[in-house]
Amino acid sequence: MYNFNYHRPLSLKEAAEYLAAASDGTVMSGGMTLIPTLKQRLANPSDVIDLGGIADLAGISEKGGAIVIGAGTKHADVAASKVVKKQIPALAFLAESIGDPQVRNRGTIGGSIANNDPAADYPAGLLGLGATVKTNQREIAADDFFTGMFETALEDGEIVTAVSFPIPKKAGYAKFPNPASRYAVVGVMVAQGPAGTRVAVTGAGPGVFRVAAMEKALEKKFSADAIEGISVPADGLNADIHASADYRAHLVGVMARRAVAAAG
Repeated sequence: MYNFNYHRPLSLKEAAEYLAAASDGTVMSGGMTLIPTLKQRLANPSDVIDLGGIADLAGISEKGGAIVIGAGTKHADVAASKVVKKQIPALAFLAESIGDPQVRNRGTIGGSIANNDPAADYPAGLLGLGATVKTNQREIAADDFFTGMFETALEDGEIVTAVSFPIPKKAGYAKFPNPASRYAVVGVMVAQGPAGTRVAVTGAGPGVFRVAAMEKALEKKFSADAIEGISVPADGLNADIHASADYRAHLVGVMARRAVAAAG
C-alpha cells in the first residue's frame, strides 16, 4: 500500500472541501473495493476521504411515492428494511443477495454504484427501477449515470448522497451468482411502474444494459411467457473462466423469466 493522507470528515461540506483540496483524492464509503485495491498497489491516491463518519448519508425513507436510500446505507440495512420490503421487495432481495454477511454489513449502496463493477447487483436495480442518483451537486437519472465499465457520470468533486427509487407496481430480481464471490454472472431486474416497463441486466456485459425487446413484450403482457424466445446477441458480452458469452446470453433469458415470475 502506498502512503496517502487519510481524512474522516463529519459533514458532506467538509468532505467536499477535503476532496477539492487534494491533488489526487478519492472517496471511500464501505471500502469493499478500494481497500483491496490499495493493498495491491493498484491505486495511488494522494488522499482518501472516508465518508463513514457522516451520519446524514445513511438512512431509508419513503417520500413522494419513492424510496430514498442514503448513499452510506449498508446493504444489510436495505435488505432488512421494513419499508423496502413492503414497497420494493425485489430491492430488498437484491441487497440480501450481495456478497456475504461481512460484505453486506460494510458495503454501501453509494460505494457500489460509484464503483460500477460490471458484475455488481445495484446497477441493475437502479436501471431496472428507473432510479435517480442524487449528489452534492445535482440529480442524475440511472439511464445516464452508468457510462461504462467502472465508469459513471460523476464529475471531479462530486459525491453521491442518496438514491431515489420510484415505487413500482411490480418488480422482480433474479441472478445466477458466482459461487465464490456472489457477484452476478448474470442478474436481471424487471419492473413495471412510474418509470415504465424496464428490463436491466448486469454481469453479462462490460456494463449494465436494458433489453428493449423484452420491455416491449412485457408492456403488452407481463408474464414470463411473453419473453420466451427473446434473446440477446452474444457479441460483446463477457467471456471468462466462469461463463462464455453464449452462456451468458442464454442466462439473460433465463434470469429475465425468473425475475418476471418473482414479480408476478
